[in-house]
Amino acid sequence: MAENPSQNLANHTRFDPLFHFFLLPVVVALWIYSLVVLVRHPSWEHGWGLLLVTALFVAAGKARGYALKVQDRVIRLEERLRLATLLPEPLRLQIGKLSEAQLIALRFASDEETPALVQRTLSENLSRADIKKAIKNWQPDNWRV
Repeated sequence: MAENPSQNLANHTRFDPLFHFFLLPVVVALWIYSLVVLVRHPSWEHGWGLLLVTALFVAAGKARGYALKVQDRVIRLEERLRLATLLPEPLRLQIGKLSEAQLIALRFASDEETPALVQRTLSENLSRADIKKAIKNWQPDNWRV
């Protein structure tokens, strides 16, 4: 059985094959088809068909968005708990100053480098991308949606 390659900044993004390579292309193709049919043969039925496909497209996007938002909330909670155990008292009191994006990026940092990276993040207001670039010992997150 092949092992998963180690995760790093270059390869940490993840696709959901059923969503990105099946559902999304099918709905987009169906929307384009419905629009072409409506333009070529205008009717109420074809208009409703396009509206229905548009609703399906919006529903698919919202469902994916809800899953990602719940995931972000869980990561935020996990990181706050993790930081509360790793950080010294002066930094621990500043956990609330970290944005959601910063907390989400910090999850990839090893326990050893986290305190210094949190201090730098707070003092320089690092972005999510800057935090990820600053991580030296990348910890994989293989449970993402």
